[in-house]
Amino acid sequence: MFRQAKGKTPRRPPPKKPSNNQKDPVGVYCRVRPLGAEDVECCIEVISNTTIQLHAPDGLKANRNGEFKETQYSFKKVFGIKTTQGELFEDVAKPLVEDIIHCKNGLLFTYGVTGSGKTYTMTGSPGQGGLLPRSLDMIFNSIGPYQAKRYVFKPDDKNGMEVQNQVDALLDRQKRDSQTTVPKTPTTRRIDPEFADMISPVEACKADGVDEDSSYSVFVSYIEIYNNYIYDLLEETPIDPIKPKWNGAGTPLRNNTEFIPPQSKILREDQNHNMYVAGCTEVEVKSTEEAFEVFWRGQKKRRIANTQLNRESSRSHSVFIIKLAQAPLDADGDNVLQDKNQVNVSQLCLVDLAGSERTSRTRAEGSRLREAGNINQSLMTLRTCIEVLRENQMCGTNKMVPYRDSKVTHLFKNYFDGEGKVRMVVCVNPKADDYEETLLVMRFAEMTQEVEVARPIDRPICGFAAGRRQRNQAFKEELTRRLEERGGPVDGESPTVLNQLLQSFPPLPPCEISGPNDDVTLPRLIEALEKRHKIRHMMIEEYNKTAKMLKSVLQEQDSNLLSKENFIQEQRGKLGEKEKMIQNQKNEIDRLEKKSRMLEYKIDILQKTTNIYEEDKRSLQQELESREHRLQREMSEKRRMETRMQGIVTDSKLKWEKECERRVNAKQLEMQNKLWVKDEKLKQLKAIVTEGKTENRQPQRPSREKDKVPAKRSASPSPVPTGPPVRPLHRRSHSAGGERWVDHKPTTNVDLDTVLQPNIPNAITVNAPNEKALSKCDKYVLTHQEVASDGEIQTKLIKGEVFKTRGGGQAVQFTDIETLKQENPVAASRKRRSSETGPDGEPMEGDWTDVETRCSVALEMRAGSNLGPGYQHHGYPKRRKP
Repeated sequence: MFRQAKGKTPRRPPPKKPSNNQKDPVGVYCRVRPLGAEDVECCIEVISNTTIQLHAPDGLKANRNGEFKETQYSFKKVFGIKTTQGELFEDVAKPLVEDIIHCKNGLLFTYGVTGSGKTYTMTGSPGQGGLLPRSLDMIFNSIGPYQAKRYVFKPDDKNGMEVQNQVDALLDRQKRDSQTTVPKTPTTRRIDPEFADMISPVEACKADGVDEDSSYSVFVSYIEIYNNYIYDLLEETPIDPIKPKWNGAGTPLRNNTEFIPPQSKILREDQNHNMYVAGCTEVEVKSTEEAFEVFWRGQKKRRIANTQLNRESSRSHSVFIIKLAQAPLDADGDNVLQDKNQVNVSQLCLVDLAGSERTSRTRAEGSRLREAGNINQSLMTLRTCIEVLRENQMCGTNKMVPYRDSKVTHLFKNYFDGEGKVRMVVCVNPKADDYEETLLVMRFAEMTQEVEVARPIDRPICGFAAGRRQRNQAFKEELTRRLEERGGPVDGESPTVLNQLLQSFPPLPPCEISGPNDDVTLPRLIEALEKRHKIRHMMIEEYNKTAKMLKSVLQEQDSNLLSKENFIQEQRGKLGEKEKMIQNQKNEIDRLEKKSRMLEYKIDILQKTTNIYEEDKRSLQQELESREHRLQREMSEKRRMETRMQGIVTDSKLKWEKECERRVNAKQLEMQNKLWVKDEKLKQLKAIVTEGKTENRQPQRPSREKDKVPAKRSASPSPVPTGPPVRPLHRRSHSAGGERWVDHKPTTNVDLDTVLQPNIPNAITVNAPNEKALSKCDKYVLTHQEVASDGEIQTKLIKGEVFKTRGGGQAVQFTDIETLKQENPVAASRKRRSSETGPDGEPMEGDWTDVETRCSVALEMRAGSNLGPGYQHHGYPKRRKP
């Protein structure tokens, strides 16, 4: 055997329930509420008693083909706007009430959008009782004569019932009567006008087949699920009159007269693996009026609020649980059988779900937004559970149903597992504004109808002979009738003459005869018989005398009775008149009481409405003040931003003025540098021309010398060094294997499409310089393009040497700049011709000018013939496309 671990209680295996393969689908009914106004657009049409049709509003009902979009949905039954509360109860809730009387559970809940009439369907109004009051009335009409005395059945706080004997029940009743001052009879209780005259006597109904050999008792409890927490609406929190109570805001309550908010309850599982609310108050009620009073006491504590869509919107899911305890009578038919295993407890749960809503329409904020989120989340969990159940049944899967994600689904998971019937009333508002929410509700209802729930099995009843209560009652009635006929028991105060004669009646002697000649026994027997005969005659005479005397007495009494009867008749006439007067006064009193109750009810409603308006007024005032503060802050922020922007504009204006002035100065200096370079070229050419023609025409790198600009004449930043290049200390020899170049060509360069391009052998081409490439090379060249003053694109090759720094990095020392330019020969010839004419329009001397042109071309050709990097043969390039 295995040893059990200490401190752990083994889980009790679930009881074996009788298997039942019969299943019934969830009954889904639809009720359409009337429109609030005649000019409101309607989107729902009742086609038949089982089908409705949804019409999309004007803004949504055109599809791709331009047709109107219409959708039909089918239900078990559809109730139109003219359906009464009694008709709805007859088809929806009456079968569930009959099941609870026959020991079967039931679940009925209303579902729909906010303002669709769920609370009215469940509760009703004075004169139009809903499903809840009619269910209670039917239960008490059915089991009224067979109810047990109070406290015979007692909850065991574990979702079960215990049976007490008559003595313990009597002690509990006496204890209750000593602690409370409420009148015992429920007819003298003050009933709230919310439930006054909700059901007319004509509409009262009762169930058939009630077991008359059983005793019944009804227990009710009322809870609400608010923000996914369970609260007991019937719980009365005691108040300590000495120690002050504090609310959530940290301030003491007023005069210690307000109740502390109730604590949330938890869900537990009983021994039969059924879910129940631990510590929930269960009140035993004996009449419909008493049950109404308990319901209204909890209804006053329910959380409601005023929203944009509903003035009294339910902010929580309410669950009203009706438990019916049933136990058989003993063999004599007098008392309840003292056996807990024979007690059957069935319950009917009436659930008023809070309506789903969109925060964009209700404009909920703060706590209302949180409430709406929790309501929508719980309804979404219910929808998910229904979807998983439907998928498991239709596809044969075995997915886990997420009952525990919400308190609503976790509490009623047993019903979907086969513990009773499930019914749902879908309430819809035909208003076109609720079309999108109504469409989602219809889809959920259509999916719910496809879920099947196991049919509940009849529970066994104790096997005593039937009719025990009737036989016992018949025996009592017969005994009473006989006692009335005999005039009651005979008093034995003084012995009468008849009693004395009966006592002196001689006994008979022994009648044993010894023979035919027995002279002893026969004379004795004859003597005894003669004495008995004399006594009999005396008794007859005494009887006659008594009869005559009694007759005379009766005659006198008859005369007296006649007079008395006449007097009684007169008194009865007067009494009838008094009773009529009293009845009229009672009717007047009842009318005035009813009127006063209705006025009190209206006063309560007006008080609630006043409180709601005052709360809305305070909230609007606070919102107005906050918005005024916000507006003042925004105005101050706006003025500050305007001041700041004015300062920024002024600074930017001064900055750009300085920048423009700097650029103008830089451009002037650049143009002066270009003029100086051109003057230097002209001086060199003049020197060449004046020296004469020599055999050696090799220029000394004019393309390099002409681009070297002294640092003192440069205004803009230039990569040309102003002093002699600094040679690195350790330089690789050119004879060691050739020089390696880093060819830096930006991606923004334009291909000039010339015959010869700069070609650097054994080079690493990069788009951006990096340390890895520089560490492998000795030379560095940067290809830079810019637009020249004549509008042509010129390319500059900025060359330098790479050497290592003392810090371990790489550095580049720029040593030379070469300029490559693409020119149009036609434009160049025009320029030369224009330059040959003087200021007065006559041509100038062309000897040195022609030589200058030829020399410049020779110099460029000479430079292009070199094999160094960056040199290019200009020749006659292609015409660049504009």
